Amino acid sequence: MIHSLWFRLLVAFTMVILIAVGAVFFFMSQAMRAEVQRFQERIEHARAGKMEFELTKYYLHQGSWEGIQPFVEQWGNLYGHRIILTDANGIVAADSERDLLGESYDPDSPGRTLALPQTPYALGTLYISSESSPGADPALLHILFEQIGRFLLWGCLVAVAVAVAIIFVLSRRISTPIHALTVTARRLGQGDLSQRVQFKGKGEVQELAQAFNSMASDLERAEQLRRNLVADVAHELRTPLSNVRGYLEAVRDGVIKPDAATICSLDEEATLLSRLVDDLQELSLAEAGELKLVCHAEDIVELITHTVAAVQAELAAKEVSVSIDLSDTLPPVNIDSQRISQVLRNLLENATAHTAKGDAITVAATQQGDWVEVSVADTGEGIPTEDLPNIFERFYRVDKSRARATGGRGLGLTIAKRLVEAHGGKIEAQSEMGKGSRFSFTIPIAE
Repeated sequence: MIHSLWFRLLVAFTMVILIAVGAVFFFMSQAMRAEVQRFQERIEHARAGKMEFELTKYYLHQGSWEGIQPFVEQWGNLYGHRIILTDANGIVAADSERDLLGESYDPDSPGRTLALPQTPYALGTLYISSESSPGADPALLHILFEQIGRFLLWGCLVAVAVAVAIIFVLSRRISTPIHALTVTARRLGQGDLSQRVQFKGKGEVQELAQAFNSMASDLERAEQLRRNLVADVAHELRTPLSNVRGYLEAVRDGVIKPDAATICSLDEEATLLSRLVDDLQELSLAEAGELKLVCHAEDIVELITHTVAAVQAELAAKEVSVSIDLSDTLPPVNIDSQRISQVLRNLLENATAHTAKGDAITVAATQQGDWVEVSVADTGEGIPTEDLPNIFERFYRVDKSRARATGGRGLGLTIAKRLVEAHGGKIEAQSEMGKGSRFSFTIPIAE
């Protein structure tokens, strides 16, 4: 409960509301105190003016301050201040508390001088204590805490209630997809890779759900590829192993003799197994990023020429023509010559496997900025559009029958792709059924 999203949101919202209400109450109380103080000052000023007027009027009517004491006492009781009136000689003529009557009075603070209009003649001086009237501050506090505070308290309670309702709805909207993600992730971890999060919405949670579904799809695809790999490796190993075992059983049973032809057949099957294992090892190193390249500045024209010459006899036996189209100004490239020769040889073997008598293969190279693009184009049968995205996957074959006549072990293009990427380049394929295919890859120019 304490660690739940709902509880944490409730605590956070409540703290924000309490802090906001407390801040409002504090600043409001400070502003009201200042305003009440200014209001009291205006009232005191008006009272002092009224007393000045009444005292001047009294003096003009009586001609002296005799008999003024009852009025001063009445004003002192009414306004809650101590009021002292002195005559022109500074002698106290009236005191609201009767303590200083008849005594000389010379306070530190100046008083209000009483004088006749239009004359400089002073009638006396009025002194009013600056202390606030008793009960003013308690009354102010009562207004603040009993009246305004009550409304703020109710407002705070209403805000908390509204916040609880909002939190309930918001937490449900957030926790529901998160709970679905948790359940789906748990099932995914148990091996059910078909699980997906069904969530419709917008924002970060939707992006999280989409990222999770994408990850699940990648895991499912990787698992499917793993299963395919195991099945494909088993299939590729089964055929030569079955042939070897068949030959050995036939020799053992005396059906055939262990002559040169039999040994040659066994050697071919062993060589096929060895090449398959070597290809798998090389592919695993390339995919793990542990393939070591020894790169030097190489002449790409010479490399292409030698590689094409190596397969010339095989192409001639199949009556497939091969041509080389190279620019005269190709710069040196920074490559591992053995690896790039292997890439080119794999592409040529792939083109040979999918061409027939009378077809042609063209090997070309052109400079494109800081890269050299090498291409192998043929006029063979072509590749179906639906197969193009998968031809660089290991053990993938356009010919689902896996006939040996259609070429190797299904690893050549995959290895070529990994070797090109290890050089920092990229490999692509374009094809059209009945018109042939074109494979191209890029390699960096030497500095």
